[in-house]
Amino acid sequence: MAQNIKEARMYDVVRVGNEGLIGEIVEIKDEFSFIQVYEETSGLGPQEPVYSTHQPLSVELGPGLIGAIYDGIQRPLDIVRIKQGDFIKMGISVAGLDREKKWHFVPQLKKDDLVEGGDILGYVQETSLVVHKIMVAPYIKGKILEIKEGDFQITDTIAYIDSEGKVIELKMFSTWPVRKPRPFKEKLVSDTPLVSGQRVIDTFFPIVKGGTACIPGPFGSGKTVCQHQLAKWSDADIIIYVACGERGNEAADVLLSFPDLKDPRTGKPLMERTVIVANTSNMPVAAREASIYAGVTIAEYFRDMGYSVALMADSTSRWAEALREISGRLEEMPGEEGYPANLSSRIAEFYERAGNIVCLGKDNRKGSLSIIGAVSPPGGDLSDPVVQATLRVTKVFWALDDRLANARHFPAINWLLSYSQYLENIKVYLEKNISEEFLNLIREAMRILEEEAELLEIVRLVGEETLSEFDRLTLETAKSLREDFLHQNAFHNVDTYTSLKKQYLMLKSIISLHKKYYEELKTGKIFKEIFSLSLKEKIARMKYIEEESLDKLQDLIQSIKNENV
Repeated sequence: MAQNIKEARMYDVVRVGNEGLIGEIVEIKDEFSFIQVYEETSGLGPQEPVYSTHQPLSVELGPGLIGAIYDGIQRPLDIVRIKQGDFIKMGISVAGLDREKKWHFVPQLKKDDLVEGGDILGYVQETSLVVHKIMVAPYIKGKILEIKEGDFQITDTIAYIDSEGKVIELKMFSTWPVRKPRPFKEKLVSDTPLVSGQRVIDTFFPIVKGGTACIPGPFGSGKTVCQHQLAKWSDADIIIYVACGERGNEAADVLLSFPDLKDPRTGKPLMERTVIVANTSNMPVAAREASIYAGVTIAEYFRDMGYSVALMADSTSRWAEALREISGRLEEMPGEEGYPANLSSRIAEFYERAGNIVCLGKDNRKGSLSIIGAVSPPGGDLSDPVVQATLRVTKVFWALDDRLANARHFPAINWLLSYSQYLENIKVYLEKNISEEFLNLIREAMRILEEEAELLEIVRLVGEETLSEFDRLTLETAKSLREDFLHQNAFHNVDTYTSLKKQYLMLKSIISLHKKYYEELKTGKIFKEIFSLSLKEKIARMKYIEEESLDKLQDLIQSIKNENV
């Protein structure tokens, strides 16, 4: 708490004490300002000075973001480590973007052109995968007086604009308050899948570009590995990975593995299209709240360039715990399980920043931001307030099951509990780009898996010998779907990623064999007589067929049709 801060405003950033700790005003009562400090406060004493910046918590947006690893308030951890060692010193102030590096700016507009917020002035080749588009800041409108080409630092002026008689200098970077969503022209219906390469997700419970998804699950069920897989293999142009309150060893796995990973479409290093915000569980709890907003603001910035962006938040439960702790310190009235009463609205505000949009600017370019949040409810309890509040605003639910995880079935997504409301949205895309029968195959596979659950109940009660031949076929096909299709090894160099085309062919192979056996059973044969061990072995190995050899799957489907059983 500080007294008599001149012109104090809510959410202004302040510098606290002789160390200059970074904090934020979260409540004002009379002449007293209550400050949430984003750093360790040990050693801070009374009567130490507090200085207000009179600016809200903001992030710097410009060339240099891609490949960076930040803490929750956008301090680049690699620069901090060079200056301070392995631990962040109290009060350290490091700019989010490199002030010394020069970038070659190529203008796309010229003198006397009229511009408005969102127009692209020019571009910088930030990495071999990302062209960084330098945009006119929102709410600025006018005529270009001068624009330059050449090598500039981000603090150099690259253009001058006459805006209603006032000359505005434009640089290659800008700042934006993290709690304020960036504006756009229009939000569109999302109809293109975000392909992750994970079969249970892409085939049965897909997410679209601009969509929202929730991954709740107990400890050890694979939330973080699912997030890593989505970050590594999804076909978004830009990946923002926010490690919010996760254990340091898991965050370290991200930091160590990502620089060595190759983009499956380009073969280039994955970090050339990735930004990481790392705020681990041993870092100050208050910065967790900021890290989520910092990540989504950076994501919106690249969305506004016209890119498809995917943000992975791991995990929003730790973020909600930070909100609960801050609310408790402010002595606010607690809600369910001690969380703040406005928890639902805070979660909704975060996920509503996702979407498929028409960007600002005269060219009407389109961009998308997908948000995928992991939730870690205590004991895997899906009635937890954070889970329930998240499910109310997200349209995809991937329910992780510790029983599947204990049985070594990964991804441990329970196909009977999970759902996606985007299947109809992507129907036209699947019919046009994959196959018109793909959705029917998906429905048939889900029917078999649901029927298996009912049959297993009967087996537990009265035994397998009471089942008909058709029921035995259902159980065998469901087993094949579980083991040969839904089970996927994230650490196998081929099985870790499966294209939509391969997923379709794999599913068609299993359903084609099911239909062939079904027709044979209708003639009066018994299941043991028609079961083909050779076909079963081929289907079991099809997940290891490489993407360049999908004709082998076509041959497998043909052999199923031709083989006499």
